[in-house]
Amino acid sequence: MQEQFIDTPEQLAAFAEAMGSARWLAVDTEFIRERTYFPRLCLIQVASEEIAACIDPLKIGDLAPLKELLLDPGITKVFHAARQDLEIFLHIWGELPTPIFDTQPAAALLGIGDQVGYGNLIQQVLGVNLAKDHSRTDWSHRPLQKAQLRYALDDVIYLGQAYRKMHRQLEEQGRLEWLEAEFQYLTDPATYALEPMTMWQRVKGRQHLKGVRLAILQQLTAWREEQALARDLPRRWILKDDVLLELARRAPGNLSELTRIRGLESSFVRNNGEALLERIRKARQLPREQWPAEKPRPEKLSATEEATVDILTGALRLIADEAGLSPQVIASRKDLAALLRNEPQARLLQGWRRKLAGEPLRQLLSGEHRITLREGKPLIQT
Repeated sequence: MQEQFIDTPEQLAAFAEAMGSARWLAVDTEFIRERTYFPRLCLIQVASEEIAACIDPLKIGDLAPLKELLLDPGITKVFHAARQDLEIFLHIWGELPTPIFDTQPAAALLGIGDQVGYGNLIQQVLGVNLAKDHSRTDWSHRPLQKAQLRYALDDVIYLGQAYRKMHRQLEEQGRLEWLEAEFQYLTDPATYALEPMTMWQRVKGRQHLKGVRLAILQQLTAWREEQALARDLPRRWILKDDVLLELARRAPGNLSELTRIRGLESSFVRNNGEALLERIRKARQLPREQWPAEKPRPEKLSATEEATVDILTGALRLIADEAGLSPQVIASRKDLAALLRNEPQARLLQGWRRKLAGEPLRQLLSGEHRITLREGKPLIQT
């Protein structure tokens, strides 16, 4: 394996040209975001079967050759837990690399585990124990040490090896197509769109607010999101959640009342007070039917429904065992309840889960299938 550290435009152009004929590329990123809204990209690792490189975006600046390489539709880009990496590329380029292969959901379909971490994946697939010494590294600091570069390169070198083995196993089991919907979701820009008016749903403690107070929280949280985006600052640096909740509860009507809110500095009120008051007034003026509301909790299952879900749980275990998967990878108890209640968006009626478990379980509910015992072993039969 040829290893490179790339920190000049000339090196990057040569690297991109050399990698242009690859069938797949393992990709990882290192970033920091403690002081910013958007992740600050500090290092990009890319590996093929023959070459592995660490690319320094802080020194190169113009990543056009790499962009062209990673957006090439003829090359599969391999990630582990791809979402954060893809979000970074969407932010800096306005486009997403496609097609992709994400080893985390792939691992679930191989019975390795749901939401498995990278180190655990490599240990289980390749029998290699990766070092964890630099998981908390400040990747913006230069120069990078040899040990840091070794850690970063290993991430993509072993990722590529795991991909080859996992891809072959999934192909042999006829499960590659099961991942298509997941990968399409990850490469859809709409997946990463943030709507400021929905951000109130992430505020802890919002459950204690009702009616117009929740409308005020919605407006103030949207204002915070807009400010964080515009200024590229963490949300908590604009306003903390507990301050948002207090503002929504007390609904101050003037600057004097604002200054009495704990956690609001006088300088903040001076610079932003009128904007906050305008959002509070706007919320107060909304008609009742436009007030936000928490999604109603599903009705509690009846005793009969609970018993039926118990039966479905047992059937799911049989299906999972036969498929070599963990039942939790296929469905939760909540998913089984949604299937029982015939909810149209039930997870078990989507994608590969429908064919593997959703339809057999529905047939069990309809009486077309039944659970029997044969020599003491439970079986699902038609």
